[in-house]
Amino acid sequence: DGSHFMNPLIRDAFFERGDFNVITVDWGVGAINPNYIASRNLVGPVGNTVSLLIDQLIATAGANPDNIYIIGYSLGAHAAANAGKAQNGRINTIIALDPAGPLFAFGQADAVSPADGRYVETIMTNAGLNGINTPLGQANFYPNGGRTQPGCGTDLGGSCAHDRAPTFYAESVRAGTPFRAMRCADHGQILAGSCTS
Repeated sequence: DGSHFMNPLIRDAFFERGDFNVITVDWGVGAINPNYIASRNLVGPVGNTVSLLIDQLIATAGANPDNIYIIGYSLGAHAAANAGKAQNGRINTIIALDPAGPLFAFGQADAVSPADGRYVETIMTNAGLNGINTPLGQANFYPNGGRTQPGCGTDLGGSCAHDRAPTFYAESVRAGTPFRAMRCADHGQILAGSCTS
């Protein structure tokens, strides 16, 4: 949905860093359909449409795949990945912000995969509820453990924690210094607090 809070948040973060062209994809009713299954089944077609736009930008405007980032949140993360798949993985970067979990599994043809771009990164903020609980990228970040987020209170439905992914990403673009991260073998190691620095 083009009016979603993440669009101006991330756009403005990039504009603060330099001169970028930002295209927001509004898949409108498809993205916010009360029938989740119908919305879920649109990630492939939406990704293919974005891929066609990228083909046009490359052919007519001289866009370079080395300079293209595709960023998506929740279902949009899978749509972004499908655009990367349709580009045969030649897109520089895919950023998948808390990729939707319900009805998705690692290895599904239309789910985020490390092969969807030259670099695929995920930020998991509600893993196991609204977000998928499987590392899908080449780099997978789990802020605050990746399931619940500070300031979200009880958050039974997880929407507050889920919505933190775009905010964390925008802050990472704005930040003058990188966020601190630790290498972990898996999500269980994160939850156990046994990661190494």
